[in-house]
Amino acid sequence: MSSSLDTPSAAPIPTKAKIGVRTLRTDRWWLMPAVTVAVLLSFIAYSTWRAFENAYYFSEPLISPFYSPCLATSCVEGSSQWMPIGSWWILSPALLILAFPLGFRLTCYYYRKAYFRSFWMSPPACGVSEPHTKYTGESRFPLILNNSHRYFFYAGLVFNVLLTYDAIIAFRNAEGAWGHMSIGTLVLLLNATFLWLYSLSCHSCRHAMGGRLKHFSKHPVRYKGWTFVSKLNPYHPRFAWISLIGVALADLYVRQVASGAITNFYFF
Repeated sequence: MSSSLDTPSAAPIPTKAKIGVRTLRTDRWWLMPAVTVAVLLSFIAYSTWRAFENAYYFSEPLISPFYSPCLATSCVEGSSQWMPIGSWWILSPALLILAFPLGFRLTCYYYRKAYFRSFWMSPPACGVSEPHTKYTGESRFPLILNNSHRYFFYAGLVFNVLLTYDAIIAFRNAEGAWGHMSIGTLVLLLNATFLWLYSLSCHSCRHAMGGRLKHFSKHPVRYKGWTFVSKLNPYHPRFAWISLIGVALADLYVRQVASGAITNFYFF
């Protein structure tokens, strides 16, 4: 006869739900990855075409951000404010410039999330299984190169300074006289501003400002910088897309002016 003191039988061990479909989600979870793929591929196609076009990138005083600074001896006359360092970029001087901004964006923490989900489906959305059976993270080539992000960040700051200089130069007219503003001036100013916001809101920038500090009270300047960058940081994805589209539109505007398709209207 059993008694109330008998040991109760063990409860069944729960197992993983056996779901035969890839996801139970009914919303358009694929829409965001699809848009990301479309925008990034469009930018890659456009920037590649413009880099190899090797023309229509300068119209006094405007220079395309894809070609600035133009450092080859083959650059259009007047397009470079800097000393040429060789003629070895015979295909296009833009190939030297685009490598650094491209490296900064490819290794960006936000863009990693974007292209991991959109191109590699790792995973494409929350609650959606990924097709990969093995995950090695960023410990192997080529993804281990993402660890170089902080160095591309510093290089990106240099180009931000150069593009800001280009925007200031754009306050001249075609004859070189200062004190004038055109639509092109505003285009280059907005482009430089968005690139600064993208860079300053970067996670690496936040770490550079306040990382490894044990006492903020002993570093008031870095603390103020860290506080400012921390306020920008939540908007980093937004600045990433705005600056990406903005730099392409800035190049397109300069191209249209340089090719004679449109006129760079001056306000004064």
